[in-house]
Amino acid sequence: MKSTLRNAKIAPKKANLVAELVRMKPVQDAIDILRFTQKKAAKILKKVVESAAANAEANFKQKRASLYIKEILVTTGTTYKRGIQISRGRTHHIRKTLSHITVKLAATEDSVKPEKKEKTIKPKK
Repeated sequence: MKSTLRNAKIAPKKANLVAELVRMKPVQDAIDILRFTQKKAAKILKKVVESAAANAEANFKQKRASLYIKEILVTTGTTYKRGIQISRGRTHHIRKTLSHITVKLAATEDSVKPEKKEKTIKPKK
């Protein structure tokens, strides 16, 4: 149960700061935290978490209340190389790094495994 966003227009370091807020939290709590966080990365991460939750509900028949964020991985994507002109005809290089964001969800143990009846062992004669 995962969702991926490739080449998000935000630096990985900035996205990782917000991702740290919601790691290992229940999905609904994570969405609430991201809704009220005033960072650009929060809006992007909220959409990816909601997409992963929708994937879990539609494809794996899980309930949103039983899901939690197992892993959020923010890695470096493509880099745009730009320049700004300075004196004497030279330029300073500017690297605009994009991010790949992957969110993996897992269900709590209660909802995944139904209770099993204990087997009684019969003694051999």
